[in-house]
Amino acid sequence: MVLLWSAVVVGQVADENQPAPPEAGAVIGAVTDPAAVEPAMPEANSDRGGNDVVPGAPDNLLVYYIKALGATFVIVFVALSFALVALLVMCFLQLRRTVLMPPGLIEEFENHLDKKEFQQAYELAKVDDSYLGRVLAVGLVKLQVGRQQSFDAMRETQAEEAMQLEHKISYVSLIGALSPLLGTVSGMVSAFTVIAQSATQPKHHELASGISQALVTTLIGLWIAIPAVACFSLFRNWLEQLNSDVDTEAVRLISKVPLTQK
Repeated sequence: MVLLWSAVVVGQVADENQPAPPEAGAVIGAVTDPAAVEPAMPEANSDRGGNDVVPGAPDNLLVYYIKALGATFVIVFVALSFALVALLVMCFLQLRRTVLMPPGLIEEFENHLDKKEFQQAYELAKVDDSYLGRVLAVGLVKLQVGRQQSFDAMRETQAEEAMQLEHKISYVSLIGALSPLLGTVSGMVSAFTVIAQSATQPKHHELASGISQALVTTLIGLWIAIPAVACFSLFRNWLEQLNSDVDTEAVRLISKVPLTQK
């Protein structure tokens, strides 16, 4: 009995000396602790010296275009833009019916013809510097030879006047044709020169400089060329219509003059 009791006592003492198991509430609390499950914040990129590296902001689109064009092509395109605007304004001012066929000239010339004042009509047309005035002056001079000869002389003068006006509007077409090609070839040559001179495979950024110049110059050139070509077509249609109107009006006025008069 003593041995059995001693074994029981020793077993109770051993159980009391063992560490108590963790409670369920403590385990759940440890798992659901917000600090334990909170994701770690990414650290800022740092260079080897410990300084934070901030990525640079992208260039503005206008700044990028200027850098891609370069100083030379920026100056060229600005000059072309001013030249195109000046030509458009000049053509709009000159290709008007009131400039080529002044209503005052037509009215006064017809009044002199109605009054049989043919010499005054000739002097009026001679001093007038308009398209119609020069055509009428030539027609009156050649009318002494014959009416058909007068009409032929007027049409020759019309062809000369129309050619001078076409020369003026042709500069608009020239700007429209050349603008997209100015920097395209230069940029492509620059890109292929990098490939030709590189002993190894060139890097992408080395080729991108020439290619971007070619594409940007083409884009800027199209911005200039599209309105230039559109305005040239408009001016040409106006000129054809005005040539027809001048011919009709000149023939009508000269037909009122008798063949025996100047």
